[in-house]
Amino acid sequence: MLAVRKQPKVSDMAAKDKAGAAAAAARDNPYLQRIIHDEELRDNMVVAFEAAKNAYGRLTNGKAPTKALIEDKKLHKDLKRSADALRDATTALRDAPKRNKPKSKRKGGIGRILLLAVLGGAVAVAVNDGLRSKLLDALFGAEEEFDYTSNTSPAAPPSEAAPVT
Repeated sequence: MLAVRKQPKVSDMAAKDKAGAAAAAARDNPYLQRIIHDEELRDNMVVAFEAAKNAYGRLTNGKAPTKALIEDKKLHKDLKRSADALRDATTALRDAPKRNKPKSKRKGGIGRILLLAVLGGAVAVAVNDGLRSKLLDALFGAEEEFDYTSNTSPAAPPSEAAPVT
């Protein structure tokens, strides 16, 4: 007897493809990865949900919502606790890595080489007197050495002058 294999329905195959695509998207999503691996983030989300649920229960307990919002201190405490936990959770999610793959660190390139060359040259000019004088001569021209000789004779010492009457 021949065994007849039953072909899966097209809709079953489409569902499997969608589930596979969803799983692949979940693996590549850094936010979902952060939620899966960070226990503190999960705890913050649970606390926020439970506090919000308690606050909603207190808000809809039969009293007027405006009166509950104004007077109910436990409602205020639940809302504050929920807001704090949500703030902590969103802060942790913002710190999630943008990519799963680690970035390769760049070592530099032509810019780093030029920067090192300029810094090395500046240090060499600052330290070496001969190199500094050569650079200044190249930029501003060589200094001319000169000796000053005067054409005039020195002034006579002042003699004591007679008082004027």
